[in-house]
Amino acid sequence: MGEPALSQTGCPSGLAPPTEGENRADPAAFVRTDKQGRESLELMVQGAKCAGCIKKIEGGLLAMPGVEDARLNLSTGRLSVAWAPGVLRAGEVTEALAKLGYAAAAFDPEAARQQTDEEGRKLLRYLAVAGFAAMNIMMFSVPVWSGHGEMGEGTRTLLHWVSAIIAIPASLYAAQPFFKSAWTALRARRANMDVPISLAVFLTIGISVSETLQQGEHAYFDGITMLLFFLLIGRYLDHRLRERARTAARDLLALQSVSASRIDANGHVSAIAAREIKVGDRLQLAAGDRAPVDGVIEEGVSELDCSMLTGETLPQAGRPGSAIYSGTINLTQRLVMRATARVQDSTVAELSRLIETGEQSRAKFVRLADKAAQLYVPVVHSLAALTFLGWLFGPALLRLFGVEAADVGLRIALMNAVAVLIITCPCALGLAVPAVQVVATGRLFKRGVLVKSGDALERLAQVDVVVFDKTGTLTLGKPRLTSLVDVHTLQAAAALARTSRHPLSRALVEAAGPGAAAKAVREIPGEGIEAEMDGVLARLGRRSFAAPQAQDVADGSAELWFARGDEAPTRFAFVDALRSDAAETIAALKKRGIGIELISGDRPLAVENAARAAGIGAWAGGAAPGDKVARLNTLRAQGKRPLMVGDGLNDAAALAAAHASASPGTALEASQAASDIVIQGAGLLPLVEAIDVAKAARKRALENLQFSALYNLIAAPMAAAGLLTPLIAALAMSGSSLVVTLNALRLQMEGRSWAS
Repeated sequence: MGEPALSQTGCPSGLAPPTEGENRADPAAFVRTDKQGRESLELMVQGAKCAGCIKKIEGGLLAMPGVEDARLNLSTGRLSVAWAPGVLRAGEVTEALAKLGYAAAAFDPEAARQQTDEEGRKLLRYLAVAGFAAMNIMMFSVPVWSGHGEMGEGTRTLLHWVSAIIAIPASLYAAQPFFKSAWTALRARRANMDVPISLAVFLTIGISVSETLQQGEHAYFDGITMLLFFLLIGRYLDHRLRERARTAARDLLALQSVSASRIDANGHVSAIAAREIKVGDRLQLAAGDRAPVDGVIEEGVSELDCSMLTGETLPQAGRPGSAIYSGTINLTQRLVMRATARVQDSTVAELSRLIETGEQSRAKFVRLADKAAQLYVPVVHSLAALTFLGWLFGPALLRLFGVEAADVGLRIALMNAVAVLIITCPCALGLAVPAVQVVATGRLFKRGVLVKSGDALERLAQVDVVVFDKTGTLTLGKPRLTSLVDVHTLQAAAALARTSRHPLSRALVEAAGPGAAAKAVREIPGEGIEAEMDGVLARLGRRSFAAPQAQDVADGSAELWFARGDEAPTRFAFVDALRSDAAETIAALKKRGIGIELISGDRPLAVENAARAAGIGAWAGGAAPGDKVARLNTLRAQGKRPLMVGDGLNDAAALAAAHASASPGTALEASQAASDIVIQGAGLLPLVEAIDVAKAARKRALENLQFSALYNLIAAPMAAAGLLTPLIAALAMSGSSLVVTLNALRLQMEGRSWAS
């Protein structure tokens, strides 16, 4: 399949393939059969860095006969491949990856984490060496530049040699990430941003050594170490952002039980690993246990916490015949369930796969700076090469046509070519977008909005529809009593409620205030609680339990019914109140031409009420996590760029699948990890400001890129004509970097209110 290819941005496609001596497990042992009856394999791929890597790997595998699906998650390094049964060997998949230039092994989350940690440690070592060298060389460079007219030739040369002793080994060591990337690019007959960086390192070291040998005035040992130091800072920050992106799927999988209690044919209970569960196994769930797999309840009645799937905090009744899904918590009584799926086919595993699929689609997003780099690299390489050849062979060509011209020699030709590389060095281009992003994220941080990556701002600026979750996002996620009842009835019901941990009971107690709890209370799982009060039976719970003769009230409110003796039953209605600025936020988004939708796992009537109160016309209730992802995929297929705003585990997959995503500060860690931005505080209006700042940041970034292009159009020909020395080129390069930075700071100085 040829040499390893690169993305359009020139990212190296991978590492060298594993050698024969490496101890790798046979991938055939890890082949599984998926729900569609296909053979599937999950591999850990090393070296994938960008959207081009995804395209190369997926395209190469899908071109193989029989392969029906290939998906690479850039954040975790997990590659999922599926093919028709009997058509392909697992070894052929790893062999194909090796030919593409990627090492692969059976996916092991712990091994993937260790590999990531090692990569981070290496980058830190490179960064530390470059920083140490740059600081020490400055001690010898400052006297040279400041004492240019007074320092003797011998002293200057000595200081240059001391700088060289530090700079040469430090630069060759610290620049390894760029050298490896550039070499892989050149082997693939491509060029990336690391190629001119590597050329600049070698040529600058070579010219500086040559100048020092000839006791010249100019050496650039300080400049090359400082350049590497700043470039490595960017590489390390990018690595940290990738690591943060991995945590969403990892946190979700951590909620899956690792063990289970299996009941054998004799009724004996034994502890087993969750991965050993087979379809048809009978499992015991004690109160407080999580269901390890999907199944059906066979024995017992209890209340279930299904918030992972629905996002709703209210427990649901579980009884024989009820479906129970992995990750669901059994709250009150012992249950016996029969497994209907294995661990890898259960709901939690499917949610994790949905998250990774969403992260994969985001990894294919091409950033502004990457698009600019596609044009930058070939133009600069060509101009530098032409400059070198023109100065070296130009005089001879002119003499062939009768024009007198003196040879300038290899040194001058090389100096002018290096001046072109330096003056067009990607510093200004590299700063054009990040400088704006740093200022924008800093401004939003002061407003309580945490932005997790630079490309998140770029995607946020393109949003044209916002999809909200309801509970805990558009609303406060906390039921509040709305019924007006007499104080005596409220206190009597609260006496029973004080013995329960049910969310509605807690809301009732909060409304009633301090008081005594009822004694000898009995709990009927899935129904309610009862006790004798003043010699008569009192009940609090479902209508069917406490007041079966009462008329059903279908207003979308959550409810508790209280009945005591022969007294008329009392209905306590609860609502999940909207955030105080929810309606204002919706109005502000509509004013900006952004579409609004509400999709929730809550009851349709409750969702409709919340949508009407907030001013949202499009809504859907009773939605499972997969339904939310499907809706977002539909919007994207229509050419929309949706922003998903959610807070629960059931929203994590949708957050990852959206073009951009946001979570409130009260959201669970897995949801925050899957989000691009996190909104601190109790309001939603900062979301509007975040969108406004993102759009303004994109405008500033485009201005910076336009300036960088104009600067190169003017400066590069001057350097090619020999009108600029490397020193002047370095000063011009620094000046261009200063201009784009100052333009970025305009975001900070703008005083208007973004959310107005």
